[in-house]
Amino acid sequence: MNTALTPGETTGPAAFRFDPSATPVDANERAARLVDPGFGRVFTDHMAVVRYNEQQGWHDAVITARAPITVDPSTAVLHYAQEIFEGLKAYRLDDGTMALFRPDANARRFNNSARRLAMPELPEALFLESCRQLVRTERDWFPDVDGGALYLRPFMFASEAFLGVKPSSEYLYMVIASSVGAYWKGGARAVSIWVSQDYTRAAPGGTGEAKCGGNYAASLLAQSEAIRQGCDQVVFLDAVERRWVEELGGMNVFFVFEDGSMVTPPLTGTILPGITRDSIIRIARDQGIEVREELYGIDQWRADAASGHLTEAFACGTAAVVTPIGEVASPTGRFTIGSGGTGQLTQRMLDALSAIQRGRAADAHGWVQRLG
Repeated sequence: MNTALTPGETTGPAAFRFDPSATPVDANERAARLVDPGFGRVFTDHMAVVRYNEQQGWHDAVITARAPITVDPSTAVLHYAQEIFEGLKAYRLDDGTMALFRPDANARRFNNSARRLAMPELPEALFLESCRQLVRTERDWFPDVDGGALYLRPFMFASEAFLGVKPSSEYLYMVIASSVGAYWKGGARAVSIWVSQDYTRAAPGGTGEAKCGGNYAASLLAQSEAIRQGCDQVVFLDAVERRWVEELGGMNVFFVFEDGSMVTPPLTGTILPGITRDSIIRIARDQGIEVREELYGIDQWRADAASGHLTEAFACGTAAVVTPIGEVASPTGRFTIGSGGTGQLTQRMLDALSAIQRGRAADAHGWVQRLG
């Protein structure tokens, strides 16, 4: 089915019912909001909601009006932090059709996170249909600006009202949508990075490879420190040796060398397996570029930048896509990577990935799922 649901209608493997908003945003007001949406501040009229309990399993799937959530003060998520989320984008392609980029990968990662947080897995068909139906419903919310897209935020949290350290028996799964423009106004710009010495993001056996709110909460103090030091972002080292570069607060990292090869830290359980990260690895290898997943130390980073062996570095993620890293700072000093700007290979990866996402280049891997 390639159209949004009509009121009361159900469709798809999840049988989503459609309960339209009684007070949608006026078309003129919506157009005004979409002129300069920024990122994560303009939200659409509807959301997807599915409920879970141990007796019924997943049930009551609906596309309904976006509204505040009312919870009991003892709701489990407020006390024991059982919460996971995803982030993906929908695009309007040049031929007018809408498309999701690799939503199946998000569905799989969502369930990996659910298992780690002792939460029930969500059927992949249910995850995919919730995203498809919300995008179809909100087709008028695509902003016609540079980098414009619908950013989707699927999330799930423990909704049982109780006090006691155990997995919840009730959960609420939701998807909200935000009209977004380019993460960086004026295009990708090189950012400065602060190397956290006192704080780590994740330890072996922890929740580092799960996409849960606690990981991001743990990064905020270090990010605040980075801002105080005049930097844009923070990069974390491993929790054991405080030596190996792992990832930024919300992005994976790549290093580019003078021979044209690339290195990215391996997925050892403490790093989020980024979908953008995986896409870049596969695009680079398709182009004949050597990509190694191996440990890379902060001292080596400094030495390679000084010698010119390292020519570029960049971070990547769903929101900003690809972000050049121009300068790295720590209590022992600062160093510049290459020219301090956007490197040629960094720009090449950004252009190649963006072209696939927006249907302007061949999709050899079947990543783009058109919705009509």
